[in-house]
Amino acid sequence: MEIGGGNSLPGIGPAAKKRKVCYFYDPEIGNYYYGQGHPMKPHRMRMTHALLAQYGLLGHMQVYKPNPARDRDLCRFHADDYVTFLRSVTPETQQEQIRALKRFNVGEDCPVFDGLYSFCQAYAGGSVGGAVKLNHGHDIAINWAGGLHHAKKCEASGFCYVNDIVLAILELLKRHERVLYVDIDIHHGDGVEEAFYSTDRVMTVSFHKFGDYFPGTGDIRDIGYGKGKYYSLNVPLDDGIDDESYQSLFKPIMGKVMEVYQPGAVVLQCGADSLSGDRLGCFNLSIKGHAECVKYMRSFNVPLLLLGGGGYTIRNVARCWCYETGVALGLEIDDKMPQNEYYEYFGPDYTLHVAPSNMENKNSYQQLNDIRSRLLDNLSRIQHAPSVQFQERPPDTEIPEPDEDHADPEVRHDPDSDMEVDDSKHPDESVRKPFPINIQNVRIKKETKEGDVKYQEDQKITDHSKAVEAVVEEISGFKASDVGSTAIDEPRSIKMELESKIKLSDALESAGKHQF
Repeated sequence: MEIGGGNSLPGIGPAAKKRKVCYFYDPEIGNYYYGQGHPMKPHRMRMTHALLAQYGLLGHMQVYKPNPARDRDLCRFHADDYVTFLRSVTPETQQEQIRALKRFNVGEDCPVFDGLYSFCQAYAGGSVGGAVKLNHGHDIAINWAGGLHHAKKCEASGFCYVNDIVLAILELLKRHERVLYVDIDIHHGDGVEEAFYSTDRVMTVSFHKFGDYFPGTGDIRDIGYGKGKYYSLNVPLDDGIDDESYQSLFKPIMGKVMEVYQPGAVVLQCGADSLSGDRLGCFNLSIKGHAECVKYMRSFNVPLLLLGGGGYTIRNVARCWCYETGVALGLEIDDKMPQNEYYEYFGPDYTLHVAPSNMENKNSYQQLNDIRSRLLDNLSRIQHAPSVQFQERPPDTEIPEPDEDHADPEVRHDPDSDMEVDDSKHPDESVRKPFPINIQNVRIKKETKEGDVKYQEDQKITDHSKAVEAVVEEISGFKASDVGSTAIDEPRSIKMELESKIKLSDALESAGKHQF
């Protein structure tokens, strides 16, 4: 049956309205392997897809295999030399690149594994492809492989190498004046916030555990800078938050955000590590409580990109994202688990939903009320629906005719995407068959030391500006298709740190002459 939603704005129509939904899935995504003992397991995407198939949800949406993101696509946000490093490093050669590993923060939380770059291309391609679909008339696009929100312009972080979210938002900005990013992962969405910290064209809202917890950022006092002041919202939470407490913040805050900001598109990162019982998490949300956020954002009838993210008890990740796909489609699905190839993972109850625990909720009524009041006050300070100075819009992506003879009618390449398939692989990448790699002493999203937090606070403006360069180019009138237009295999000059700073300084000065 149809699933309703929360209507907080007048005249937005019934929440149960049927949506045009597309879903991106690469059948090889589950083959990638971070290494023995590492909590990030891409296999969870294969489990999710199997549930979607057995519940019959795939037949209710268009299913696409994403076109892999090319160098030029990734370089719209990431530094050229970082992308070149990701493309070239392998488990066999990493010992020859010790300095680069350290420079780009690759090796422990973010290990080198077989097919690393192809993995990045696949999940980034799905998110950008989803944004393209929204720009061409779809209501909801889903890429559960995406949502890797910690990656920075020049470095990996927290199991994330390429920030597909930033790339997808840049694609949405071709068509929409304002884009809203919402993050319900238990970890702060620091990479996305940092990228858009000084612009009002993107508002970021993150609900996360704060205090002695990775990545150590996301204080309620971090509100944005310059044109972006009050366009970054952080909702710091404590251990054990349950459905009722979470929604007492989520709905009033997001209702006010939608009223005031009026985004043209919404990106919702649905990290499942905020669920009860997660291997790395400490919240106490049920799957229905987590999905209530999807249901609520869906109710506004604004183009919606749903992405994955964290989630380390993989049987519950698959349950969650399957149920939330049903919510996106407006379909209620049975709690009884259908037979599927991973059926044994879901024992002993073999149900879609699992009960939350009886852990203590350390979020008091007074704390929640103070957070809500402070953030609503911040929202009252921003300009309603900030406008963008008229300029030539980047051209829409051309839509080629779909291939009717594709080998797999359920999983086909995205015909709307402007990303070309890269057939010129390295010899060792021609067949992607990742194999287990032993890694010792994996840091589980290591906690930031007190001194590191202070350094991050002191460097907030400087650090975010390194990542905002791509946004500055976008809002300064440059066509996104012109950025990094070198062919994928054409050698790129390596940027020196000084050159990068000079280029950024010039871009920021230029951006200051434009009205957002």
